[in-house]
Amino acid sequence: MATTERRGPRQIYAAFLWSMKGLKAAFRHEASFRLEVFLAIVVVPLGLWLGQGAVEKIILITFPVLVLSAELLNSAIEAVVDKVSPEFHELAGRAKDMGSAAVFLLLTMVVVTWGLILGPRFLG
Repeated sequence: MATTERRGPRQIYAAFLWSMKGLKAAFRHEASFRLEVFLAIVVVPLGLWLGQGAVEKIILITFPVLVLSAELLNSAIEAVVDKVSPEFHELAGRAKDMGSAAVFLLLTMVVVTWGLILGPRFLG
């Protein structure tokens, strides 16, 4: 439900705390998210180091961060689906599969962008 309270530093801080709570929950309960965090811990600094110029650096770190974001959304979808429909239902399965597909597409984009940007430097 939307709040009618005025926005300010207190609400921004509360939103920050809720976000940290969500990250903590995802890390604690989602093995895929943990794996992707560990990969991001490696590839984000590597992207900052290997990227030549600001644009390359941004491109190399954006997709790993988008993977984490998509994984959070996918986990949220799965949690809601499991709460609403604990028994198997075709639509529930479809929703979960689509969330997983979104993560897969972004993981594919990580490989493609890293390959297109860094491949010629190391292979050519």
